[in-house]
Amino acid sequence: MKYMLLIHSNKQGWDEMPTQWTEDDVKAMVGYMDAINRDLQAAGEMVEGRGLAGPDQMKNVRAGDNGEPLVTDGPFSETKEVLAGYWVVDVASEQRALEIALRISLAPGPGGRPTNQNVEVHPEGEAPA
Repeated sequence: MKYMLLIHSNKQGWDEMPTQWTEDDVKAMVGYMDAINRDLQAAGEMVEGRGLAGPDQMKNVRAGDNGEPLVTDGPFSETKEVLAGYWVVDVASEQRALEIALRISLAPGPGGRPTNQNVEVHPEGEAPA
């Protein structure tokens, strides 16, 4: 069964990383995420995963009344959280997807303390017949 795991951050977190995280803190977090990816690949559970660029590079697009594109550049002051990265996994059960999400949430932050970031777990949906 496929699940999408979404990890969120907030604008403040993105802005604080260069000033409040040491180089070793960043390396530890990236190494931790790389280990998750390697483990998922070795288990045959990884479909895809990516870290995303920061909120200053985001854009929102919606259709205007006449179908014209309305594009807004980020960051978006009304947005409390931004999507920082995602994984698509193919696992045997929802329980396994939740285990992976917990591991992601425990990624180290400054001083090695867990970031405890929220990870959304979405099962793949099916189109109606």
